[in-house]
Amino acid sequence: MTGRRATTLAQLALIVLVALNLRPAITAVGPLLTDIRNEFHLSGTAAGALTTLPLVCFGAYGLVAPFLRRTPRSETLLVSSMTLLVAALLLRLLDAPAALFTGSLVAGIAISIGNIAMPAIIKRDHPTSIPTVTAVYSVAVTIGAAASSGLAVPVEQLTGGSWRWPLALLAIPAAIAALVWLPRMRRPIRSVGAAPEGPPEPARAVARIVWRSPLAWAVTIFMGTQSLLAYVVIGWLPTICQDRGMAEAPAGYVMALSSLLQAVGALAVPVVARRTRDQRPLVLAVVVLCVIGFAGITWAPIGSVWLWAVVLGLGQGVGFATALSFLGLRSHDARIAGQLSGMAQGVGYVIAALGPLGLGALHDVTHAWTVPMVIVLVISVALAVPGMAAGRDRTVGGDEPAAELSPALR
Repeated sequence: MTGRRATTLAQLALIVLVALNLRPAITAVGPLLTDIRNEFHLSGTAAGALTTLPLVCFGAYGLVAPFLRRTPRSETLLVSSMTLLVAALLLRLLDAPAALFTGSLVAGIAISIGNIAMPAIIKRDHPTSIPTVTAVYSVAVTIGAAASSGLAVPVEQLTGGSWRWPLALLAIPAAIAALVWLPRMRRPIRSVGAAPEGPPEPARAVARIVWRSPLAWAVTIFMGTQSLLAYVVIGWLPTICQDRGMAEAPAGYVMALSSLLQAVGALAVPVVARRTRDQRPLVLAVVVLCVIGFAGITWAPIGSVWLWAVVLGLGQGVGFATALSFLGLRSHDARIAGQLSGMAQGVGYVIAALGPLGLGALHDVTHAWTVPMVIVLVISVALAVPGMAAGRDRTVGGDEPAAELSPALR
């Protein structure tokens, strides 16, 4: 194995290590929620807020980043993210509802920092293989989410029936990730396939370019809309299946199947990307698969729901990996990628949070799933509009008039 290849594999391993930590703090709570709710006598609304708060905060750092005078190094952000995540996980173990909710809020902020820092690192260190590295990153995120959700209850049972142990053990891999990335934070950057970064560009100057770019807004709306559809699945898919006559346990398995197939969909992105001039075919595939999947789950015979869960999972896996790939592919350099990541995820996750709330409100008004799911289908089709614009082979910053760019960005 050559030294260059070994370095690349080592960098991929570091990316995977962080990615595995970016969802478990959230997804492990759902299976334990009944026990947590009983211990603290939480209402249904409070219990729902416990899982919703971190999701709302997923883009928090992205909304703050444009106002910073200087953008911190991506390695610094990742170490800060993992350290803050450890603190949040431990805070939730205290015997007080306030600590439980505060810890969940801090966990969402910590994850938002990691979410936004990683695309800039992928753009800088792997500029010629962004779809492939992003697919690996997406799969690791999916595996981390699925594993923590599936293992939470068995770990609880093995450790004496306390919900605190499964959440406490999540702090160990987060701490390991922080320690492993710490040496990289302290030494000069040596990127694979790209020149080392120059002096930090003022964050506000880069943010001005990004936030004024129509292409950046196309990427942002695509990110937010595909995330909205994913949140709809997370929040309501098991309930829809149960309302159609499926038992509680199988409905949960449908959700798990759809989630696992997202990893397969993500891995398909670099394979397709190598055979196309841009990402517009991927966008069309996402739209078609999501429309078929949502329609099948809602109106096809309930016995076929497993097939439609597979179709929907593949579509959403392709959508998530494509959206993350846009953050690097549509950026002129790593500085632009960092700001675009912040904008797309900061605004995008706010858009996404409206999905489960809106769908629930429509269901309450209509007392059925027909109208809410028709709206979901319309949103799925509308995803093509920002997606086709974002899928064209252009870059934010690189296609801007030169007078608007500083010398470091030309």
